[in-house]
Amino acid sequence: MFTLVESNSMASIRPFLGLRYAFQCGPIDGLTAPPYDVLSADERDQFAARDAHNIVHVTLPEQKTDDRSKYVKYLRSSSLLTEWRRSGDLQLEAKPSFYRYIQHFAVPGMPDRLVRTSIIALIKVEPYENGIVLPHEQTFPKHKEDRMRLLEATRSHLECIFGLFDDPNGAVLEAILSAPSGESVQAESGDGVTHYLEPITDLESIRVITASMADKKVWIADGHHRYETALAFREALGQRPDTVPEDYMMMALCSISDPGLVLLPTHRIVQTIQYPQEEILRRLGEVFVIEKVESSRLMEAIENRANNGAKALGVAFNGGAGYVLTESTPGCTRKLIESNVSDLLKDLDVTVLHQVILEKLLNIRGLDQIVYTRDAAEAVRAVEHGAAASFLMNPPSVQDMKTIALAGEKMPQKSTYYYPKILSGLVLWSLNDF
Repeated sequence: MFTLVESNSMASIRPFLGLRYAFQCGPIDGLTAPPYDVLSADERDQFAARDAHNIVHVTLPEQKTDDRSKYVKYLRSSSLLTEWRRSGDLQLEAKPSFYRYIQHFAVPGMPDRLVRTSIIALIKVEPYENGIVLPHEQTFPKHKEDRMRLLEATRSHLECIFGLFDDPNGAVLEAILSAPSGESVQAESGDGVTHYLEPITDLESIRVITASMADKKVWIADGHHRYETALAFREALGQRPDTVPEDYMMMALCSISDPGLVLLPTHRIVQTIQYPQEEILRRLGEVFVIEKVESSRLMEAIENRANNGAKALGVAFNGGAGYVLTESTPGCTRKLIESNVSDLLKDLDVTVLHQVILEKLLNIRGLDQIVYTRDAAEAVRAVEHGAAASFLMNPPSVQDMKTIALAGEKMPQKSTYYYPKILSGLVLWSLNDF
């Protein structure tokens, strides 16, 4: 484990020379894509077909049947980046920059469009035990291996991860919004979200923003795998007397006070369960009060229960059958969670679902049978197409995430879904340009 010389229990950020698509590559809409971990194989291919320069060609390189090794695809990403730079399709920023990143979007059930503002910067990677950059979710080892191979081959951070910081009086957000910037790049991501990227090169603005972050902790909202990959990449170098590019990675930083910060639930589709529906309901009835509702109204029903202070989850079966699950007695699920964790973590819907419902009541171990979706309607449709059951949840709050991370605890995988995602392809960073 390495120790960073500049770590003084504060976040260290800096501007950087970003790589951006040149005008000659055509409309930016055809070049960008969602982050690698939310794309199915079919979706990846659809984005790849849009343009030979679409970012998925490097973030999700294709495994070809005649590849001599499974690692060849990562070298293909590196070669593409080199070629795009040689041809001028990717161009280096003239000056070190922060990037103001603004997203305009709508959320179903909310009447108005929202705006979320972030600043894209390099941030010094810190071991979690330093208490500066904090996780809130567990991770999947196989995903980190894939990202490590890509980082080793390209020596580039191809996508931004998403981090949050405390900003109770809005001073950092105001500094970001008021900074003069260069020409704005606008992208439509096809899901109703409009993205604006604006380089900030003004030295005084950079100084103010950097100083305003100097006493902040950062919570990883999205991108735990990529952060832990960057950390392991740096640790492999061992101690170095001076700052090296491996000390940093690219992150989009957003104030927890931003009015456009939205956290959505991630529902679970369970493909197979060893019990028939009647037995599943009997087992659930040992712990929960069960109320039948039409599955199309299931999400609305559990949201209403939560708004009235009750813990409620939903389960959908085929034929339109939905059921609202509420604790038979307040706090009864805590007693069934044997791990030595806080009551706050025990009380999260996602903890109750995994440790009480799936593991204890339904004897489902591991994650192989689970598919994740943020779309409640998609979860309900899945049971009409062969899935055994879908479980719907309300999201944890940002404050829950913050409190759990500060206590050194981690939620189960896929506990949170910050919406919208950070669009990939707007800006890249090569460690060779440090």
